[in-house]
Order: sequence, then structure tokens, then C-alpha cells
Amino acid sequence: MQRAVASAILAEGITIINNPCKSDDSKAALDVARSLGVLVSGDSTLTITRKPELLTPKEITCGESGFCARLFPPLLGVICDNIKINGKGTLTKRPMDFMVQPLHELGVEYALSNGKLPGQLSGALKGGNIVIDGSITSQFLSGLLMALVKAKEDSIVQVANLKSKGYIDLTLDVMSKFGVNVEHQNYKDFHIPGNQNYTPCELTIEGDWSGAGFHLVGGAINGRATVKGLQLESKQPDKEILKAIRLAGASISTSADSITATGRTLQGFDFDATDCPDLFPPLAALAANCNGTSRINGVNRLFSKESNRAESIMSALSNVGIQTQLKENTMYIAGGEISGGSIDSKNDHRIAMMGAILAINAKQPIEISNTSSVNKSYRDFFQTLAQFGIQVETC
Repeated sequence: MQRAVASAILAEGITIINNPCKSDDSKAALDVARSLGVLVSGDSTLTITRKPELLTPKEITCGESGFCARLFPPLLGVICDNIKINGKGTLTKRPMDFMVQPLHELGVEYALSNGKLPGQLSGALKGGNIVIDGSITSQFLSGLLMALVKAKEDSIVQVANLKSKGYIDLTLDVMSKFGVNVEHQNYKDFHIPGNQNYTPCELTIEGDWSGAGFHLVGGAINGRATVKGLQLESKQPDKEILKAIRLAGASISTSADSITATGRTLQGFDFDATDCPDLFPPLAALAANCNGTSRINGVNRLFSKESNRAESIMSALSNVGIQTQLKENTMYIAGGEISGGSIDSKNDHRIAMMGAILAINAKQPIEISNTSSVNKSYRDFFQTLAQFGIQVETC
């Protein structure tokens, strides 16, 4: 959704977005569009109208969206020559300094506050050859790719140790729908022709695998859950949740329009979440319900999320009677009886959702703090959970 909105900002004319996501993160991208003078109308279908000239506001805010805060600085470099970028809540604690040097080499100065938001962006993005580190996040690379096609010069972006390649596939797929293209050699060298123009289009937002993964795990650990609206051929990395559920021993069946997870006796599993770190919380809930110990690799991708997600997961599991251990880049989770208790979500949407899934088989209720954090990505999460027969009470 955020990629589509960003593309619509760059595409002069009318873009139609069907099945728009209504999360707070998506709202943040739409708020940026409105700040730039782009007209947004509609509900179940959005009409986004970009007039020939954009506004140049003094400031935009990215809400609490890390993707928004890392996607838009390069894009604003081809739209504005001086603008402040701000954020709210946990976003102001997340690192942004890795963007400063690459942007400088491309003609844009980005002055941050101790490496974090707010930041002041000035200058115009030009093309060129740069090298960036892809081990922290792929979000900034998405912003560079989307922006550099608009630069006057051609560009080559060399990326070292890129993680989450699937998210770059998702970015390139959305860009292609708007008529702009980038070539790459094994995700290491990205060749970006400049002076390309985004063409308005009509597109449909896919169902979100990262949100659906929690419900599929719920079905795998107790009963059955059928989810509609997902695309098996999706480029979203989080569709790997199906692999993990199968590894644990549950059943997955698919049809033309639905995916069903059915519970069986579950065994500990080994899974590498390096390229799909958002799956760590549902994977942890799955592991807690398995016989034996599960090993989930990719912990180093968790430290700069809405919380220190590695610590948040381990603390939450410990509070409900599940033992965990961290060794280098791997989290070990010993499945067992879930006692119930209290979980501090740390205002992290995925920790709140994980706590709710853990409660399905808990001996006693689980109380979760700051559950409104789910609005960040999945406003209707608890209502959907109730449709599966899970009792949800507001404290």
C-alpha cells in the first residue's frame, strides 16, 4: 500500500487503488501525499489525483511508520529542496543515520537528531554510483530505487549483504505497474536508467501475509483457520509462514481463493527468518505450542523494530511460562504449557498480536498491554480473532 501511494505521488494524473489497506502505516503514507497537495478520495476504492505541480510543505510526518520514514527521504529529494521529516512514538527512537552518506553522495543533505528523527532534508537528488549496506533494512533501498528513476542521470546502486530480497521484488513489481523499471544482477548491482516517468494506473492491494500469518498459526495450534484474500504467487516474503507451519507438522491446504491451516500434534522446527523478520512473533507463538525445542534464525534483524523485538518476544514468552534462549543469531524456544499471565507489548503491534495467539492454548487468560498498537498494521485484528471463537475482553 505504501509503495502504491508513493508511486501515485510521482505519477501525474489519476491512480486508482482497490482494496486499500486502512492501517495507521498506510494512513501515514496518505498523509504525506496530502501534505504534498495530492488529492485523495474514496473508501473501499481510493482515487489519488496528482496535479502537475506538487506543494512544497515545510514539514511532513511519517507517523510511526519505519517504512515511510526510510522510503520517503529519497523520493522527497526529487520533489522538494528543503523539508523537515518527523515521526511519532517509537519511530523517533529508530535509527536513520545509515541514509545520510548515500544521500549526500547523491546530492541531498540529511541532518538528523543524533541519528534519529526529526531530520532536515535539503538539496536535489541526482543520479550516480553509490554503495549501500543492505544488512540493516531493505526499506531505504526501496526508496532509492523508486526515486532514482526520476533523477536526471543514470545510477548504479551496489548493495552489500542485502536482506529481505522479497521486499525489493515487491517494490520492483509495484514500480513496473507504474511503467518504470530497474535491472539488477543477483540483487547486488542495481542499474537504474534516469529520466523515467511514472504513469498512473489502477491496481489492487494484496492481502497481507504478515497479518494473516497469526491466524494461520492460530489454526495450526488449535482447530482450523481458513483465510481468504491471499495470493500464493505473492512476492511478499511472509508467505513463508506456510513452510514453517508445515515444518511443525500442521496441515496446510489451499484452494483458488483460500488457505486453511489445521492443527495436529506439533513438533519443534528449525526455520531461518532472516529474510522475513516480521514472521518472528507468529513463529514464536507456533514454537511455544510445539513438543520439543524450535530454533529460529535471524535474531539480528529484530533489534530496531517498533521495540527491541528479540527482547520483547523473549520477555513475553517467559511471562507465560515458556523458556527461551538466545545464542548469537538464533533464538531457541522450548515448547510447553502456556500458563497465562501478562504481556507488555512494548507498544509493538506484532508483540500484541503474538500475545493473543499465545492465549489460545493458555491455561489462564493472558492480559496484554497497549493493544491499540495493532492499529499500526491491522486495525481489525482482535475483531477477526473473535470470529474464530477466541474470547477477547477489553480491560
